[in-house]
Amino acid sequence: MERPSLEINLPDIHEEGKLYVVDSLNNLNKLNVCADESQHSLDEEENTGDTGENMAGSNTGNHCLFITFILTLIISLALVSFVIFLIIQTRNKMDQISSRLLSEKKNIDELKKINNILLKHLNHSGIKD
Repeated sequence: MERPSLEINLPDIHEEGKLYVVDSLNNLNKLNVCADESQHSLDEEENTGDTGENMAGSNTGNHCLFITFILTLIISLALVSFVIFLIIQTRNKMDQISSRLLSEKKNIDELKKINNILLKHLNHSGIKD
């Protein structure tokens, strides 16, 4: 009769060990994600002496993870906006430069024409270089 009771007690001890390991891993994960808030929730859990799952600590961990996610999204959005702004500014500058180059090309072509006319006139008048 005692033998079955020992077999029943051993799995219970094993299950408590599993719960302890899972709680330890959860606490370690909370410390890695958000050290300050997790430490606060761990202190509360130690003060209460509760061996079950602490809902406030879990909510704090989820809250910290959510805030981290939102901050990451905001920073990503700011960086993308900045890159788009730089692309637009670069395109505007390139348009200005290309329009200046076209106007300078027209001026150079006009100067070449004037130079050719002057050379023809000088050649006809008999004055040579």
